[in-house]
Amino acid sequence: MPQSRASRSKSASSQAEAVAAEKQRTAKILRLLKKSYPDVECALIHHNAYELLAATILSAQCTDARVNQTTPDLFAAYPAPFALAKAELADVEQIIRSLGFFRSKAKSLIGMAQGLVERHDGEVPEDLEALCKLPGVGRKTANVLLGVWYNHPSGVVVDTHVKRISRLLGLTEANQPEKIEQELMQKLPREEWIDFSHRLIYHGRQICIARRPKCRECRLLAVCPRVGLPALPDESE
Repeated sequence: MPQSRASRSKSASSQAEAVAAEKQRTAKILRLLKKSYPDVECALIHHNAYELLAATILSAQCTDARVNQTTPDLFAAYPAPFALAKAELADVEQIIRSLGFFRSKAKSLIGMAQGLVERHDGEVPEDLEALCKLPGVGRKTANVLLGVWYNHPSGVVVDTHVKRISRLLGLTEANQPEKIEQELMQKLPREEWIDFSHRLIYHGRQICIARRPKCRECRLLAVCPRVGLPALPDESE
């Protein structure tokens, strides 16, 4: 039986109220994150766009701390794309050997450098599409480079922390990083895209730790549905 006009109106009103409530919750999440982590920055040590791009490629499935231990030797040997583009694969592999997937990363680094030299005169482009055409550079890496170095919010960086905590917060139900990014881009103001990722990474390392989340200490607890986690025990019991 078709819905009556009154029923349709009530349903539309309820949906509008739900959307408004979710917007308010999202805004509160952003305020609480900003209050908790007012000054955030990329943890990868770099001095120029080339170094940041190389370090981000190396950071895949590896901690930033380990990357920061490795990049000084890499940049001492290859201080610019022109030098890295001519590097011997075995030499680059030896420098980054302590990192996971070092062989494939070494190929990506050399390919990235060759792409910069051949297509961009050794300069790192401020363009998402151009960056994603470089070997070893996907959308996530390009978003990091554009956001951190050029302060250009091209998208939301979705790493393991951002994926996990966005789902806990009920900001997305998706599993694929690309889908999560699109949903976050729709929900978050564009000017928040860059720092939102940094703040969730800080939060994931300090409070919302994967295996032992400190929910009782979390400023976000009141607005976090803790999707997928067991209910907190009643402290009064």
